[in-house]
Amino acid sequence: MNNPFLFGAVTKSEWFIDREDDTKRLSANFQNRINTILISPRRWGKTSLVWKVADIVQNTTTKVVIMDIFSCKTEEDFYKTFATQIIKQTASRWEEWIENVKQFLSALKPTFSFGNDPINTFSFSMDFTNKQLNEEVLKLPQKIAQAKGIKIVVCIDEFQQIAEIGDSVTFLKKLRSVWQLQSQDVTYCFYGSKKHLLNALFFKQSMPFYKFGDVIFLQKISIEHWKPYICSQFRKTGKEISEDLAEKICQMVENHSSYVQQFAWLVWLRTEKTATEKEFEIALQDLLAQNSMLFYNYSETLTVLQLNFLRALADGENTGFSRKEILQKYNLGTSANILRIKKALENKELIDISRNIITFNDPVFKIWFKKEFFQF
Repeated sequence: MNNPFLFGAVTKSEWFIDREDDTKRLSANFQNRINTILISPRRWGKTSLVWKVADIVQNTTTKVVIMDIFSCKTEEDFYKTFATQIIKQTASRWEEWIENVKQFLSALKPTFSFGNDPINTFSFSMDFTNKQLNEEVLKLPQKIAQAKGIKIVVCIDEFQQIAEIGDSVTFLKKLRSVWQLQSQDVTYCFYGSKKHLLNALFFKQSMPFYKFGDVIFLQKISIEHWKPYICSQFRKTGKEISEDLAEKICQMVENHSSYVQQFAWLVWLRTEKTATEKEFEIALQDLLAQNSMLFYNYSETLTVLQLNFLRALADGENTGFSRKEILQKYNLGTSANILRIKKALENKELIDISRNIITFNDPVFKIWFKKEFFQF
């Protein structure tokens, strides 16, 4: 094994741990045509879970299409991405792609282009000037499913990006009006990296996608699963780490999936035979150093009140910020400021608010903030 720990990419195979209940539930939803919304803070493993379940349920009668719409800034961008991925991931040959475009999207006057390697360079463009015809793109999964006698699961990553597109509410109404009629042939799964925006899209009664499907709130993987995984990965490469030190790795980054993998990798990298506190401390400093420029950039965008709020949060406060003693201790001004501060920090994805409990979104930023900014 060359790489015992994996981070910054979709985790599969031996790097994918636990999530047994989430895997069973999402698999059941995909197989029983139940739309799903996956919600959690950034880098907790949503994408890896979707790919894991896609591998499980995909077969000759079920196709799973996975797309990322982060780069979509307009409705036209979305239609292009949606159509391209549906076409490409429901057929195996570029000749079939062309036939499917001609068959199912002919009204949009498609044009084709491809280079010497058709599989990797094939693309097509369409005329989106007629907005009534754009609905044909949204019906594409159902058309293909019915024509081929299959079921299709459409998974859309960074779904909150829809909220950034023009008149987003009108666009969302259009999407739901079409997609809600496809339940016999097509299932949808939405997820993304901005939890607060996804909450707004799916939990406000005024929003078109309110109660569109089953909502799964991913939880952190527990230390009980992380410890044996870390120890096993060390042993597979002829190295050792104690359960106590493996647990300390998890605790330091608060069981954050991506950071557990990265921190364990940094400890492993510096370990010759058996990991010690020395390797742990060096790895921690390296982890902070690797992220320090990003964290400095975060802090430079913050107002004095926002910084003071984070200082209170880093000091152990997570509720009751409007109390007089908290306002005075951390120079937060009046209680009227608190709502604005929380909203601003949540929009910057620096804090997470769940059941009125406020926490840092990024546990390593929290460590850096305490260590470097306020010298706690």
